[in-house]
Amino acid sequence: MLETIFHSNPMDEKYIQVEYTDTVLLEKKKMKVKDIGQKTCELSHFFFEYATGFQIPTAYVKKDDKTILKFVNHKPFPFYVKILNRADKRIAKIFGLKEHSELKLPVFEFHYGEGKDTLITESHLISFDLCNSEDMKIILRISSKVNAVLKSFFDRRNEILSQLSCTFGKFEEKICLSGDFSPFGLKIYPKEENKKWTDPEKMNTAAEIKKYTEFLHNIVSPK
Repeated sequence: MLETIFHSNPMDEKYIQVEYTDTVLLEKKKMKVKDIGQKTCELSHFFFEYATGFQIPTAYVKKDDKTILKFVNHKPFPFYVKILNRADKRIAKIFGLKEHSELKLPVFEFHYGEGKDTLITESHLISFDLCNSEDMKIILRISSKVNAVLKSFFDRRNEILSQLSCTFGKFEEKICLSGDFSPFGLKIYPKEENKKWTDPEKMNTAAEIKKYTEFLHNIVSPK
């Protein structure tokens, strides 16, 4: 995951700033990846603007600097939604599918915390007062729309949206999309061979993370 720094202004408590750094935490090991903070900031700016164009509610306000985004001061939910359009290793093993095979319908998973064993159920969220059932319905509805919009976006560019992670928050009692669109939450596969692509499931070094980030960044950058 990418290390971020949150900034608040006591003179204007309505907003917060999120700074994206070049520090990555991968399996409890910290490493520097040149320009990943700036590129993640640009990716997030692009996709938040894109989502807003489809009337998807977000906490995003604007890009304040090369590595800083401005958000309304929302209360984040302490979990995220992972959306799978293709079978990952766990689903493939359980259901006897070929890994990366296309799913008939997207699968929505709830994850709490960081690490490998973070998968939880909707009843966990409700039982531990992390979310109520009405908010959960809205979160799933927004997740479904975000997935459909981005899946179509990548499909038109000859890319496959395999997985997407979404985080959410509440602002003035309304659910909104928050977080970011980082190389660790967007898992894209090219439909055709692309030497600039690196398998996002196999990013173990700074060079591999940098290469995949640049692959994503090139998709949204003006030609």
